[in-house]
Amino acid sequence: LQIPPETDCILVLGGDGTLLRTARDTVGLGIPLLGINLGTLGFLAEVEKSGITDALDHLMQDSYEIMDRMLLSGSVIRDGKELLKAHALNDIVVNRCGHLMVLNYEVLVNGQLLCHYKADGMILASPTGSTGYNMSAGGPIVEPGARLMVMTPICPHTLTSRTIVFGADSRIRIEIPATNRGSQVAAFDGDTLVRLENGDYIEITKAETVTRVVKLDHRSFLDILKMKMYDA
Repeated sequence: LQIPPETDCILVLGGDGTLLRTARDTVGLGIPLLGINLGTLGFLAEVEKSGITDALDHLMQDSYEIMDRMLLSGSVIRDGKELLKAHALNDIVVNRCGHLMVLNYEVLVNGQLLCHYKADGMILASPTGSTGYNMSAGGPIVEPGARLMVMTPICPHTLTSRTIVFGADSRIRIEIPATNRGSQVAAFDGDTLVRLENGDYIEITKAETVTRVVKLDHRSFLDILKMKMYDA
């Protein structure tokens, strides 16, 4: 993207997907984003269509706050070489594709084996992404300003698998065993996709940079959660 360095704010017109793509496209620039919801739920967007004029007035009057949102960084490794490195504001998901069969995953945390999972996939969500796929898969909702990572298995083939919450400085490694018979894919915010082969692994950490978002609304996270999720 060719963005002038003196840019104070980027207005993102669309839904949550548009804001997520913009966050990835502007990684490292430090320019705050203001989401204007032209979609349906628009949980990440700060402003609805009816409030555009008021939002612009607040911007011109410097009446707003800047909030930092934690980003995830994921590296796909194949045969000891980095195949892809990308960021995600919401989540990094390793999921099956093609045939409907349960897959095996090995999860290591800071170099230590945590567990062998049998599941359709694994979700690594940031606090911002906790209200997305993670929530739909039964994971917890997290206050978006927190610094942590949430790992939720997708349809695990067990009665005991639960979401695990890790500290922001953890290094999560999801390995694809050589014995898997199905195919799988890694998705960064549901957009950037890479096919995974048996023997590949993806390592996920907190990114060194953050996404900055404009906050105009003085309502709390709980107020917004109630309006978007319970009163919809």
